[in-house]
Amino acid sequence: MKLVLKTKLFLLIALALFVLPVFVFAQDFYIDSDYDEHGREEISTDLKYRSDNAYFYIEDSWWNGLSANEKANINTKLADLGEEFDEIIYPKLTDTYGTEWKPGIDNDKRITVVFTQMQNNAAGYFRNIDEYRRIQAPESNQREIIYLSVEVLFSDTIESYLAHEFTHLITFNQKNRLQKVEEDIWLNELRAEYAPALLGYDSPYEGTNLENRIDYFISSPSDSLTEWRSEERDYGVINIFAQYLVQHYGIEILTDSLRSPYIGVASIDYALVLNGFDKNLSQIFLDFAVAVFINDCDLGEEYCFSEEPLNYIRIAPNLLYLPSTQQSSMSLVYAIKQWSGRWYKIIGGGKGLEVDFQGLSDEDFNIAYLIQRNNKVEEVAFLELDDEHKGTIELPYFSQNNQSLIIIPLISNKITGFSDNEPFWRFSLDIRTIENGQDSNNIDNGDDDKPISELTIKELEKRIGEVIALINSLKQEIAKLGNCSSISNNLYYGLRSNNQVRCLQQFLKDQGFYPEGIISGNFLGLTKQAVIRFQEKYHNEILAPLGIKNGTGYVGSRTREKINQLLAK
Repeated sequence: MKLVLKTKLFLLIALALFVLPVFVFAQDFYIDSDYDEHGREEISTDLKYRSDNAYFYIEDSWWNGLSANEKANINTKLADLGEEFDEIIYPKLTDTYGTEWKPGIDNDKRITVVFTQMQNNAAGYFRNIDEYRRIQAPESNQREIIYLSVEVLFSDTIESYLAHEFTHLITFNQKNRLQKVEEDIWLNELRAEYAPALLGYDSPYEGTNLENRIDYFISSPSDSLTEWRSEERDYGVINIFAQYLVQHYGIEILTDSLRSPYIGVASIDYALVLNGFDKNLSQIFLDFAVAVFINDCDLGEEYCFSEEPLNYIRIAPNLLYLPSTQQSSMSLVYAIKQWSGRWYKIIGGGKGLEVDFQGLSDEDFNIAYLIQRNNKVEEVAFLELDDEHKGTIELPYFSQNNQSLIIIPLISNKITGFSDNEPFWRFSLDIRTIENGQDSNNIDNGDDDKPISELTIKELEKRIGEVIALINSLKQEIAKLGNCSSISNNLYYGLRSNNQVRCLQQFLKDQGFYPEGIISGNFLGLTKQAVIRFQEKYHNEILAPLGIKNGTGYVGSRTREKINQLLAK
């Protein structure tokens, strides 16, 4: 009998140790010393709570300094957080973005959340190396693990931080493991930043993650979308643009881009095509730059946020003042980075206005300009630049009705390979006043209307010189078309005055897909239809590998590959 009791007792103890080992043993974790408040590389922890989908560990050295009452409050907080994770965060995010690696490298269905002391500006992070074996990464914890600052345990937005970092864990599985590519940092952060909004944590507004992000954005609206430094301003522009993108194009743009084999800008452009949109990310970002200045749905649904509190956002521009007492001019040189917005408002002058824009590099600028009267924007327009990146805005009656001009220049043609220190690209604005109603391009030159028989020798020489200059210009354009040996850039609807588009148009014309044969460099409806015809003829090589049935009109990598193959023959 005693033997039977001893045997049962032994089995019960063994069973308890087998079922609840994580509650019995403390755990040491490698951490990122760059985030740690004390620069440590490893900490000791104890498991404080286990939910259906997560283990919650807290750093020993911090926990031991708490009072009994503080410990009790945190235990309650962890129980609530675990329930929130199981019932809201986990099912909603995995249903939207896909799952994390499960059961994962540790063969456990639960993820691990470690609370540790971090530097003041850090709320949490995720380390890719934890998803690899120690034979590959010696400092791997070999778990699906995210790290949160102990300070967020006292925050009302703790659920938002947990959702943000969990999204990174999902992204690793969906991109790194399944697609064998690593997502661009800015887009990885953008999806994570949208997670609290997706879960409904941005309402009510006061005290939410969104309130902080709007403050960051308003204070630094010109921060680059794609240059990532993990600064507050980076989270500002990423979050607000994510809100704009999803509000206008749907959450599918984020989910389909995540599940695609592409990364960054290319993955968003792919998702836009997949969901039937004509615009690419570059065009959408320009619309966004207009929207955060005017935020007025009456001028177009793409130029506003339709929901509170985002519909109250208004960016303050840089003011450029022209004296109204005399004719005046100014020449200014500015610099911007890829995927960043700038807003310049010209007021004063008392006369007509001309503005010459010139990009001072080979980068392609996109320019929106707004006509404002009595402090209300009445017109949104876009400036076409020539091959030398020049263009002119003419407002001969600028002084009437308290008129002002807002210029929004952008560069957004880089699609990958972004760093934390992107270069600046310069451009110039030459601004001058003219007499009301005067058009400097149509000033009477004296001899323009004379018949040839009445021209002097000097006037004839001038006219001949103009004709020769025009012929030489046309020869240069023809030479450009003759040198089209390949298409090296992705091309899409909306591009204007683009040499690669000219090459594309000439190719499509020669191949019989473009009967209109207009070689303008402008990628508009006729060119798009010609591309669709080309794609559908070579469906098996271009569309089928992407799982697309019909042509899209977007000249991406597979379309370019087929074009270049035919050009090489």
